[in-house]
Amino acid sequence: MAASKTNKAALVAEQKSRRDFIVVATYAMGAVGAGAFAWPLIDQMNPAADTLALASIEVDVSKIAEGQSITLKWRGKPVFIRHRTKTEIDEALRDDALDMRDPQVDSDRVQKPEYLVVLGVCTHLGCVPLGQKVGEVRGEYDGWFCPCHGSHYDSSGRIRKGPAPTNLEVPPYSFLSDDVIKIG
Repeated sequence: MAASKTNKAALVAEQKSRRDFIVVATYAMGAVGAGAFAWPLIDQMNPAADTLALASIEVDVSKIAEGQSITLKWRGKPVFIRHRTKTEIDEALRDDALDMRDPQVDSDRVQKPEYLVVLGVCTHLGCVPLGQKVGEVRGEYDGWFCPCHGSHYDSSGRIRKGPAPTNLEVPPYSFLSDDVIKIG
């Protein structure tokens, strides 16, 4: 009788062990199935390849003559890069002490004083300000002028007059060398 009790206990223990294995295997297969189902849903939320390609751009600024500006597109927005003259730099530094709507000193807006990089989007209603091309109206402060509502920006892209609430935005950028800027 004692032998049959031990055989019965061993059989019960073996069956319990099998049940535990089946439960664990079922949970594991359920987790694998859920992962296989969820992966495409999560993966489709990643940015598209064309969006990733626009995440950053490199620009050779050595070809921009002093006093010239270029406009390029980054993330669907215009970016202004101006090779500032000594006079523009001096004006921007002189105006640092003035009381402005959105106070910001010139040295906080540029990494090298001779190159200013700003988004070419008016901070009032998103228009593109004038002042990039030779002969265009540059406003009262020798920077940019938004003709839609009359916002005037200085040579550092700071708002000086008009309804725009803030300065032209400075995008994240860095100098990879003396002549190459990486935006983004």
